[in-house]
This record gives sequence, C-alpha cells and structure tokens, in this order.
Amino acid sequence: MSFLKTLFWIVVAVTVALFCFNNWTIVAINLWNGMILETKLPLLLYQAVRYRLRRQTSMAPPAPVATAEPTIAPAGPYTTMPPGGA
Repeated sequence: MSFLKTLFWIVVAVTVALFCFNNWTIVAINLWNGMILETKLPLLLYQAVRYRLRRQTSMAPPAPVATAEPTIAPAGPYTTMPPGGA
C-alpha cells in the first residue's frame, strides 16, 4: 500500500511540474492608477487557490461542540418521614 501511495504522489508531482513548465508565461495584471503587475501564470493560479481556500475556511460555520449533558436519575416514589426519625 505504501508503494501505491508513493507512486500516486510521484504522478501528481510530475503532472504539476509539466503543467508549470508548459504554462510558464508572463501574465500582465492591470492594477489601479495604471500600475501593471507581471507574474508567471502558475504562481498566479497558486495564489488564487490559496486565497479561495482561505476564504472558504474563514467563512465556514464553526463545528458544533459536543457537550456532555448531565444525566438525571428518574424520580422514584417519594416517602415521607415523620419528624424525629423512623
């Protein structure tokens, strides 16, 4: 099983490396006031994925916290004792 896991990660790493190699082009992003940011396409996609995942995790509702409720014993029949004991 460890061999299959290692093989899977190698295939993923080679696929990502090929994608980056084939798409290593400069992308111009127009910012405000005529500013232009030039970056590589794989780096831009990486930052976009990080931003999206960070937004999803910050907007997700918190998981419910399991609290242990105290158990209450069933009420039995009440007996009255006369004043002064049995």
